[in-house]
Amino acid sequence: MPNSICQDLTESCEEEDDYHYLKDDVADESQFIYVINAILSGTARLNVLLPTATILAFTIFAPLLTNDGECTSLSRWLMGFFVIFLASSCIFFIFTDSFRTATGRLYYGVATLNGIWTFNGGRKKPCVPSDYRLRCADLFHALLSLIAFLTFAGSHSDVVACYYPAMPRRITNTVPLVVGFVISILFVVFPSKRRGIGYPFLLQREALYSRC
Repeated sequence: MPNSICQDLTESCEEEDDYHYLKDDVADESQFIYVINAILSGTARLNVLLPTATILAFTIFAPLLTNDGECTSLSRWLMGFFVIFLASSCIFFIFTDSFRTATGRLYYGVATLNGIWTFNGGRKKPCVPSDYRLRCADLFHALLSLIAFLTFAGSHSDVVACYYPAMPRRITNTVPLVVGFVISILFVVFPSKRRGIGYPFLLQREALYSRC
C-alpha cells in the first residue's frame, strides 16, 4: 500500500511538471506568433505606404514625356510638372484612410487635424474620430514615400538622359535599391495605422491596429 501511494504521488508530481511545461510552451508560442504577426502585418502595409501605383504611372508616361531621353525645352517642363503632380499624389494617398460604420458600410476619407474628412462631404464619422487625426507619424511616412518616389524618378534612364546625362550609371543603378531597402525597413519598424484606399483587408481587427 505505501508503495502504491508513493507511486501515485510521483505520477501526480510528474503530471504537474508536465502541466507547467505546457503552460510555458504556450506562452512562448503565443509570443512568437505575436512577433510573426507584427512583421507580416507591417510587410503587408508596404503596399499602402510605398508609392507603387505612382511609380507604375511614372514608368508608363516617362518615355513619352521625355521622348525616350531626347528632351526639348517643352518636354523638360512637361516632365517637371508631371513629377510634381505624382509627388503630390504620393503625399495625398499617405493621408487617406477608411472606416466602417455600424451598418458595415465602407467610407474613405483624408486625415485632418480634426479627424477624418470623408469624400461624401464629411457627413459620416467613425466611432472614435480622434483615432483618425493627422499625426506627426503621418508626416514622417509621407516624407519617406516622397523620398522613395523622387529617388526612383530621378534615377530613371530617360530622366537621367534628359536632365543630367553625365551621371555615372553605377549611381543610378545602386542608389534606388539602397534607398528602397532602407525605407522599406523603416516602414516595417515604424508602421502606419492608415489603411489608405482600396485595401479593405486592413479593416480587420488586429492586435496591433485595432480601432474600435
